[in-house]
Amino acid sequence: MRHRKKGKILSRKIGPRKALFKGLARALILNEKITTTEAKAKAVKPIIERLISKGKVNSLDNLRKVNAFFQSREVTKKVMEDLGPRYKERPGGYLRIIKIGSRRGDAAHMVVLELV
Repeated sequence: MRHRKKGKILSRKIGPRKALFKGLARALILNEKITTTEAKAKAVKPIIERLISKGKVNSLDNLRKVNAFFQSREVTKKVMEDLGPRYKERPGGYLRIIKIGSRRGDAAHMVVLELV
């Protein structure tokens, strides 16, 4: 039974799934817009929003938590110095999912995931 279990599995084991989420989050933070499948976008959205919320409060603890997830100074710096102050007054909802149709090869639902 799946009592109190959150998140999507996406047909992957834990390690590849975490790597997928980390890669999607890193690409989104650096480029501010990515194209991916709808399922992946919905799965990674709460993770990224939590990290941006941590970036709003500029403390050493939050810096370490963001850096522990990304393990990259450039991404952590962008979250803490650029995105945090940008969304300081916004209470949430930092991402937008725009549906763009189906992928040609396997008819997967594709979306554009972008920062608001």
